[in-house]
Amino acid sequence: MCNMSKKSIKVKSTLCKRVWNATFGKFVCLTFAIWFFVALLSLLWTPYSLLETNGFKVWQKPSFSHWLGTDGTGSDMLSWLMAGSRIELILVFSTVLVAACVGFIVLSFMISSSQIVRTISIMSVDALISIPTVLIALMLAVPFGASVVVIVIACGTGYGLNLARIVRPSAQLALQSDYVISAVLQGSSRKYVLIHHVLPNIIPVAFVELSLSAGTVILAESGLTYLGIGVPAGVPSWGRVLATSVSLIHVNPLSVVWPGLIVTVVVVALNLFGDVLRKVLDPSSKSTNKVGEK
Repeated sequence: MCNMSKKSIKVKSTLCKRVWNATFGKFVCLTFAIWFFVALLSLLWTPYSLLETNGFKVWQKPSFSHWLGTDGTGSDMLSWLMAGSRIELILVFSTVLVAACVGFIVLSFMISSSQIVRTISIMSVDALISIPTVLIALMLAVPFGASVVVIVIACGTGYGLNLARIVRPSAQLALQSDYVISAVLQGSSRKYVLIHHVLPNIIPVAFVELSLSAGTVILAESGLTYLGIGVPAGVPSWGRVLATSVSLIHVNPLSVVWPGLIVTVVVVALNLFGDVLRKVLDPSSKSTNKVGEK
């Protein structure tokens, strides 16, 4: 047990080093570290209370008392952006989890051994994937109202269907490989083949797609919140701050810069994270690195 735990720690340490040393790896790691730190810090402290408003200090420019200025209610913009970081973190993790579950469940039908099931599932995915995420959110907002749950379900479902469609070719290639055919001839069950042979081959592609989905959900949250069907009023989020600032951009143009800059940096980091993981987990890249080291 002790040797296994040491081996596991060594593998994790090696993986972390490969991620750090990869192209753009340092940028991704530092961005995530700052994001997580600020999200945790906002649970304990923000410069000002989110409920604190001041009608005499609306749309103030950055100063020593308000580092990023104030919004239309006189609230401190830095405090709202700090508190919004944890909402975005919850939103990203929840959406990626839903998308992964939906994607792999749908994929199991798309690569089913039954021709009828495969055909119906592929046609259904092609039809459902054409429905815009905004339309799904609008339909969910009617019974549930504007909430984070609406964003998670709408984006998670849409991204999950897209994930299944993208990883399906890789899954089919794995099913047609010699080692899978050999495993089936030796009596391996369909479940065993999917978990031990198909899943490891589609993980690099899935990670890239899920990282893109994670970045897209932040943009989707901003858009849906601006339309009034995303994060409800009073709940801090980057999209809420951005929507408020954009609506009165003619009053204080600088107020749009801070939430826009944060969203841009985090989205870029999430998009690059998938590429970094793909290079780290791809066996061919590992062998190339070993040859280079020699």
